[in-house]
Amino acid sequence: MKKKTNNMMRLGAGFIVAGAALNAFAQQTTQVQMYGLVGAYVAKSERSGGPAAVTQLGHGGLTTSYWGVRGSEDMGSGYKAIFALESFFQTDTGGLGRNAVDGLFARNAFVGVDSRFGRLTFGRQTNPTYINMGTLSPFGVSVVFSPLVLQSFVGTYNGALIGDTVWNNTIQYATPRVGGLAGNIIYGLGEVPGSSGRANLGLHANYVNGNFSAAFSAQRFRVPVTAPLAQQNAYLLGATYDFKAVKVYGSLAKTDSSGVSSNTRTHDVGVRVPITQSGALLAEWAHTKRERAGLPDNKRNTASIGYDHFLSKRTDVYAVYSRDKQTGFESADTIGFGVRHTF
Repeated sequence: MKKKTNNMMRLGAGFIVAGAALNAFAQQTTQVQMYGLVGAYVAKSERSGGPAAVTQLGHGGLTTSYWGVRGSEDMGSGYKAIFALESFFQTDTGGLGRNAVDGLFARNAFVGVDSRFGRLTFGRQTNPTYINMGTLSPFGVSVVFSPLVLQSFVGTYNGALIGDTVWNNTIQYATPRVGGLAGNIIYGLGEVPGSSGRANLGLHANYVNGNFSAAFSAQRFRVPVTAPLAQQNAYLLGATYDFKAVKVYGSLAKTDSSGVSSNTRTHDVGVRVPITQSGALLAEWAHTKRERAGLPDNKRNTASIGYDHFLSKRTDVYAVYSRDKQTGFESADTIGFGVRHTF
């Protein structure tokens, strides 16, 4: 009986050890993480040529609010299966997406493989032109306060780029970073019957070396087609340098469209000046000239100045003043205050 009891104890201990080992193995090979950002701002907003000023509580601000789940599984030999599902939301109303058109996972929804040879992903993915643009603006990817982003992606500011900040039906390959240089190519299938060439294409690169960084994007946008536009080619080139006392930003962008004579040229400069260990002054100016056949050229100047202060590692507050002026209209002002928290 004693021998039988000892055997049962050893067997039980073996199951415990095996279970612990399997659990540890699972933790090492599979990882799932929930994360996101919650932001809100209060602003009195008006744009040149737009409706009268409105005071509003807005969602996002310096960064559009979102939450997401991402994961990876170690498949051995340096390969990992990866995925990400990210959803925009509206802090002011609790609504889904940035607007009524957005789906559940409108920010990103992709699956793929990561390795030492690079990363290959499939699904709805953020446009790398927008990501590069965020690195070239002291206001980041803000669709509310960044002059470069406003004049490029926001329709009410005569957005120069056709298409969204996120592309559907994409295949993307991103290279590993070598000597500070990394690049990617993204292809968005048009899924138009009988027209396999109806697709979006982007080629992108960024370089980081100490205090210097640079970014380049070239994209061809064809889907969806808005008549009479057939295709738009867009290019972005810019660089930053951190002198410690001040970080400077500069970029140039252009678009050429076929099917309609409407081309744009954008110049943008900005600075970030640390004021304290936790806060910095931000300033940026963008100018876009739009050439249109049969119509006078349209010129738009947008400038923002603000202060961003971190209360902790994950929470910051900010204040921004913007002035906007376009051809044929009076200038307009926006002033806003906001808070954001990452998790």
